[in-house]
Amino acid sequence: MSTRDQPEKRMDLATAIQISLRAFGWGFVGFVPVIGLLPGFYVLSCRNRVRREFGKEWNPAGCYLTGGVILSSLGITNSICLVFGIVAKISLS
Repeated sequence: MSTRDQPEKRMDLATAIQISLRAFGWGFVGFVPVIGLLPGFYVLSCRNRVRREFGKEWNPAGCYLTGGVILSSLGITNSICLVFGIVAKISLS
């Protein structure tokens, strides 16, 4: 395999850790229904950025990144369910 075939690493370890910890913090805000929609999507974009630019290398703060993604995903799901519940209640009454 030549060096051209290997993807270039564009993110260093310190930046990957920093973004992972930031995603974990914003994941708590993303867990709040409706208010946390934008922070929730921000956390998902952080995860995509770390995956794309850092690659499959070991991330010491990977569990924080995963935790933030789980929290924000639950918040986004709760927000969607809440909106559908309100719309259903309004349309049935």
